[in-house]
Amino acid sequence: MSTADEHQAHAPYAEALHQNARQGWTRLGVPGHQDQPANYQSLESLAGPALLAMDIPMFTEGVDLPAAGASGASPLQEALDLAADAWGAKRTWFLTNGASQGNHAACLALRALSGHAVVQRSVHTSVIDGAILAGLRLEFVHPNVDVNLGIAHGATPSALDEVLNRCPGAAAAYVVTPSYFGAVSDVRALAEVAHQHGVPLVVDEAWGSHFGFHPDLPESALACGADLVISSTHKLAGSLSQSAMLHLGQGSFADLLEPLVTRALMTLQTTSPSAILLSSLDLARRDLYHLGQGRIGASIGDANLVRTLLAQEGRFKDSGPAMLAAPDVIALDPLHIVVDTSSGGVPGFEARRLLEASSRIHVEMATDSVIVAIVGAGSRLDANFIVEALHAMPVADSSSDWSTNRQPIILPPTGPRARDVREAYFATAEVVPAAQAIGRISGDTLAAYPPGVANVLPGEVVTAAVVEFLQATAQAPYGWVRGAVDAGVGHLRVLVEK
Repeated sequence: MSTADEHQAHAPYAEALHQNARQGWTRLGVPGHQDQPANYQSLESLAGPALLAMDIPMFTEGVDLPAAGASGASPLQEALDLAADAWGAKRTWFLTNGASQGNHAACLALRALSGHAVVQRSVHTSVIDGAILAGLRLEFVHPNVDVNLGIAHGATPSALDEVLNRCPGAAAAYVVTPSYFGAVSDVRALAEVAHQHGVPLVVDEAWGSHFGFHPDLPESALACGADLVISSTHKLAGSLSQSAMLHLGQGSFADLLEPLVTRALMTLQTTSPSAILLSSLDLARRDLYHLGQGRIGASIGDANLVRTLLAQEGRFKDSGPAMLAAPDVIALDPLHIVVDTSSGGVPGFEARRLLEASSRIHVEMATDSVIVAIVGAGSRLDANFIVEALHAMPVADSSSDWSTNRQPIILPPTGPRARDVREAYFATAEVVPAAQAIGRISGDTLAAYPPGVANVLPGEVVTAAVVEFLQATAQAPYGWVRGAVDAGVGHLRVLVEK
């Protein structure tokens, strides 16, 4: 084992946290449970007494800070350095408010470089929120969209080049890859385009935190030349929910971006970070690097077996070939299983409901046409059980409610842009019935969730197609529209007309 591998076999922060928990402290500070499981039995029942002992305040010597009298880095800094090394970053920051916090920080940092940035239109709503907070004006590059499957892919290098030519002086190019459906963009070519225009490439790689840790996985965005990467480590890499990382690339923009990101995170991050979430990031890094090869390979094998068994049966289509045919997709994440259930007579939303009711199978998301199942990098699944449950779903016949009453939910194009997002967000607005909102300027971000890609932004004109789509989504099983005034999208917030 190499020296690097030996270092990566350790989890210094998690190990220090365990050691601190075993020392039997009498706590007279926060958090208020003060490691007294007998007096907080309801909390203890959540995860056991060991968890309370590791829920410690920040600035604890020997954990967040070096031990008293010790020289060298703290366990926390060691964990951060190991994460940077594992992902090939110049520097890594741990986040305890998800990748959304990373997107907010990136937008705030970029605002110091310029008043506007070129951003993929299908970014997560946290990027839009970050731009509003930062006062960063957005110029959009549009991805390819498969409206029937309800899938937005990535941005092509040529499309990015066109928008950067049209918008000189941008702070950065900001893209998202892979998509919620596992479609991977050509990050290497996107980075080359961005750098030719003299701007850094920021990649929201929330769904690709495991990339690069197995030869059958796509390359990571950092390895392809990205300058700042937001990584939602909890999604497929195995850390606890709400934990994430922000990686600084090794390229020529690193020295420029590092102090800006550090300042932005100082502004946005909590002063009481969760030691439990931080330690889960440390452990996830160790497992991916040191234990992950065999386990990730097994995960990929399970996912591929699902595809093979589905192909043999022939009822449901694998959406992978259609996604790969898109001009902005160069690879697929094998740990995303995207099944076109509508091809087998079951709408995606209904398939999700049936799988939960009949087999207690929970999938990540559904559109009107597909379901998306996620296999964690290191998790296992029973492929035969999954495929049998899919084929046990009844086929819609011509007299069923599915066939006679169902109107397919088609992903609509976005409306025209009339105002800047921040300007519209803070403008005087009123709430009106949805029918009266058509043709007016939205004051809100509205996004069918999941995947959390905005269907209408502040400053965009509300169209009849968007209203119909959002209302249909809200009425579908598991449908939810983030940012809606009411659950059924019966009313919308629009700008007051002058």
